[in-house]
Amino acid sequence: MAHLFEILHDKIVPIMPAASQSAEVTLHGSVLVLLQYDVCEAIRLDQLQELIRARTVKLPSPKHPTPGYVRYQRPPVVDSLETLVLESGERLQGEIKYYDYGVLSVVFELVFTGGWEKLTGLASRWVWDVDFAAQATEIVRGRLERAAPALIKPYKEWLSEDYLIFHVREINGSPSATDLIQQHGSRIAQVVRGDTGRLAESECNEVLQSRISYYENDLAVIGWNAAFIYDSTTGAETAIQLLEYANSQLLVFRHYDDLLTKELERVYTLLDEGTGIFARWRLARSATSLHTVLLDVAELTEHADNAIKFLSDMFSARLYKLAALKVGVPDYKDLVTKKVRTAEELYRFMVDQFNQSRAFFLEMTVVIILVVELVFLFWGKPF
Repeated sequence: MAHLFEILHDKIVPIMPAASQSAEVTLHGSVLVLLQYDVCEAIRLDQLQELIRARTVKLPSPKHPTPGYVRYQRPPVVDSLETLVLESGERLQGEIKYYDYGVLSVVFELVFTGGWEKLTGLASRWVWDVDFAAQATEIVRGRLERAAPALIKPYKEWLSEDYLIFHVREINGSPSATDLIQQHGSRIAQVVRGDTGRLAESECNEVLQSRISYYENDLAVIGWNAAFIYDSTTGAETAIQLLEYANSQLLVFRHYDDLLTKELERVYTLLDEGTGIFARWRLARSATSLHTVLLDVAELTEHADNAIKFLSDMFSARLYKLAALKVGVPDYKDLVTKKVRTAEELYRFMVDQFNQSRAFFLEMTVVIILVVELVFLFWGKPF
């Protein structure tokens, strides 16, 4: 009996270390901090490249063997940045990208190696406690001094967006995407939410619904302020750049949402001041100003919309659509579209009011001329 127990013991004991090893998964990858600023109406990239002697960015070829691919209409200009040192002592390597529609994108990267506990702790601290924007803004201002001649209509105030990307390129055991979700789905949800607390099952499911894979061993889970990517360095490159592009689009639509809001408030104030003849006469200039804004919005939003082309690459198109949806691009685009329609209706109303005032003025002028002629006819010409 004792001999049998020893045999069973030898068969059972080796299983225990395997279980403990699965709990101590080691992740290798990097954490990217994406900071974007809407600094001007447009950037002359050719002139900028001569000023700062930087290179241009090209999207990588898709990882799947299809004839389609993704390309920039005007590739952004990229330049390296000095190392950013946090108070914690972490050192981040960085680069800055200039998009032709006036957005600057700053990317800082920290190489990461550790377990899930370390990654969730880092995600929580960086999402909520570290103010990267405050440190990056001064760097951006310094770079823009050199780039100033290439900027078209710089803004006094900047809108900004920040986003975190947790890229895991290697996990011991090389699990498939399905196994990774089953074994560590709750951990991935914590990373995307930036929360160290144990999330409810419903919240985990909500986060993990926004996932996409092409091969069985790659995975992207996208949230509104952070994303988790499990892929090789080459395979993740397109996803990272599409996330960057989606956030830059969000900035553009936020800017035009603010611009249209202010313009509509100005028009409403003007209309409230009075509807008399002379007040209506002043509407011509305001209508022209409003129409100019509408043309600028239409031209520049179309420019931002078409900055990246998806040529038969349906997976990248679906990935971008998911990223844009999660960060809120369609919501702001709808707001801008609605305000453009309202502005167009106001423009037509203002033009109609002005035309009525002008017609009334012309009619009054004709009546006055007729009265004067009648006076001359019955009382003769004056001396």
